[in-house]
Amino acid sequence: MSPVLGCIADDFTGATDLAGMLVRHGMRAVQTIGVPDIPASEIDADAVIVALKSRTIPADEAIAQSLEALEWLQAGGCQRFYFKYC
Repeated sequence: MSPVLGCIADDFTGATDLAGMLVRHGMRAVQTIGVPDIPASEIDADAVIVALKSRTIPADEAIAQSLEALEWLQAGGCQRFYFKYC
């Protein structure tokens, strides 16, 4: 079953905070560092959080990485999306 919630965080710490909050409220969450090589649909969790370094890189790179993560989450069947930033 595909994750329902797809999240993109602008840094590792924010991704970890979000994953912890989701788990505390009963969701099964998996955090990745960047976009993994496997499809999101193969991850057995309610939520997937993609940690990026988009806050500390040039804007054009941050946009490209964020869009890549969003497309990966969409292709994996996520139904809802959340962008966690500072």
